Amino acid sequence: MSEAKTTTNHDEIRSWVEERDGRPAVVRTKGPGGILRIDFGEPEEALEPIGWDEFFRIFEENDLAFLHQDEAGDGSRFNKFVERSRKG
Repeated sequence: MSEAKTTTNHDEIRSWVEERDGRPAVVRTKGPGGILRIDFGEPEEALEPIGWDEFFRIFEENDLAFLHQDEAGDGSRFNKFVERSRKG
């Protein structure tokens, strides 16, 4: 199992997601934006597909970092969004 890494680089995040057949998504909340998620195709009613531009706008507005396991070959989809102040 690979260790978790954190990044704020948009190209790295997009590549990681697309290598695992994921798509950007959001769970809408009462406030602006929403809670970011990666949709891997499992049924989850609350997920709304969004484009990468909106995804990264919400990502930056909320000062987030992307915590993930780096190795695509190990099949891991582990990821979560964390506050940048906690990334390291």
